[in-house]
Amino acid sequence: MLAKRIIPCLDIKDGRTVKGINFLELRDAGDPIELGKFYAQQGADELCFLDITATIEGRDTFAVLVKQIAQHLNIPFTVGGGIKSIQEVSVLLGAGADKITINSAAVYNPDLVNELAKEFGSQCIVVAIDTKFTNGEWMVHTHGGRTPTAITTKDWAREIYNRGAGEILLTSMNHDGTKGGFALDITRSLSESLDIPVIASGGAGTMEHFKDVFGEGKADAALAASIFHFKEIAIPDLKSYLKSEGIAMR
Repeated sequence: MLAKRIIPCLDIKDGRTVKGINFLELRDAGDPIELGKFYAQQGADELCFLDITATIEGRDTFAVLVKQIAQHLNIPFTVGGGIKSIQEVSVLLGAGADKITINSAAVYNPDLVNELAKEFGSQCIVVAIDTKFTNGEWMVHTHGGRTPTAITTKDWAREIYNRGAGEILLTSMNHDGTKGGFALDITRSLSESLDIPVIASGGAGTMEHFKDVFGEGKADAALAASIFHFKEIAIPDLKSYLKSEGIAMR
């Protein structure tokens, strides 16, 4: 069994780390550079930096901030937010990112997934899916979860897998920020049907939630924000607990 990964996520707005509930009601959670350094020291397996208003506001991700964060890290580092082109990815990888994540741009231009995978390799292309359970089905949303689509999450995940995505970052909007646990059913469905890693996001509140998403949810990695930012759970304690539950950790 492959070792599981713990990934703190820094949602960035105006150069600060923020956290909300169900993608709304954002509150300040600290300086992203200091948080990044702290998580690397704590034993996080990777770090994810998402410029959450980049797509809505129509501006590019801050490559300068990416470079500043990357200088302090010795773990893999994924960056996303408003990425729409090969040129932008090239700039971000040059600034120190190890992987990039695309979301809305892929939905509206699926060929972008093929192009990026061909240019940079699938290993550094993460496609994020913001999903919401609506009328009995998990549906894809774009623009920071603000815009619903008519695309089912399962169909979209299969398509981006076929187009060359190296990983899927799956965020349940229903669970985001609620601390009530991850969306186990859709996470397990994608993990069992696709031959690429699925990162579960949205809903982490207790150590047991991580055990559940790695066990019942079959996730390859689990991403969380507020419980780490506000020091409700320490990463070393979490990893120790998961190992004691028989889960292979990095």
